[in-house]
Amino acid sequence: MTELTGLLDLSSWPKGMRVIVRKERPHPGAQLRFTDRDGLRLTAFVTNTRRGQLPDLELRHRRRARCEDRIRTAKVTGLQNLPLHGFDQNRIWLALVQLACELIAWMQMLALTDVAARRWEPKRLRLRLLSIAGRVARHARRVRLRLAATAPDIDVLVAGLNRLEALPAPA
Repeated sequence: MTELTGLLDLSSWPKGMRVIVRKERPHPGAQLRFTDRDGLRLTAFVTNTRRGQLPDLELRHRRRARCEDRIRTAKVTGLQNLPLHGFDQNRIWLALVQLACELIAWMQMLALTDVAARRWEPKRLRLRLLSIAGRVARHARRVRLRLAATAPDIDVLVAGLNRLEALPAPA
């Protein structure tokens, strides 16, 4: 990680801007670019923070990107528009969207063991897992969930449900 502010012409940029560059390995499955050298990718960001160590600034930048991912997820989940007319009704809608986002995040963290499934966006989760047909059946005083055995990602859903069932009850 290094700062390139002194090597670049930043005269047209606002005063105090800093350019910080780091070398990193692309995540598994990432599309490599022709500019990648020796399997490493250069990523840069610009900040106007005058003080601070470079690793701290880079960590703050990555955390901001994670926050923006959560905002994008919330927009896909229902934050894109407010469908109701009243202010209080829309407050309830926003609380429901927030609850749905939290449930998605916790489900991906606790239930899904497949690494690829943990990174699925809400649209893909809806298409692959949440749309699997199921029926609640009662037999011998037990309630069972019968899922469609021919669904493409049934194994991911069953593994996730088993993992959630194995979690200890909250105290």
